[in-house]
Amino acid sequence: MTEEQREWRGAREALVDAVTALGFPESLGDELAKNLGSPKAMERMTAYLWYEKPKKPEVVVDEMLAIKSEIDDWRERKESQEASARYYAMRRRGLLGKEDGS
Repeated sequence: MTEEQREWRGAREALVDAVTALGFPESLGDELAKNLGSPKAMERMTAYLWYEKPKKPEVVVDEMLAIKSEIDDWRERKESQEASARYYAMRRRGLLGKEDGS
């Protein structure tokens, strides 16, 4: 098992442990892990569970969706910034024509 696989497995196990410690089914932890999709997101969710100790599964799912949404927004911003940087680099090198006709 690689270091990355151990990281994923450990994050998933910690998340499932936190979910079951709060009295929710293990299957909820499995679904949270699948939907979060990264060890850092799972660690963030696990920290939330231990700190807030939500009583309803709906609250747990809402937090998972909020974390996922924040991560997706961050990725979109990064992709947009990288695309803009490439575009302006091409303009500086003269690979794109001038739009103002000069």
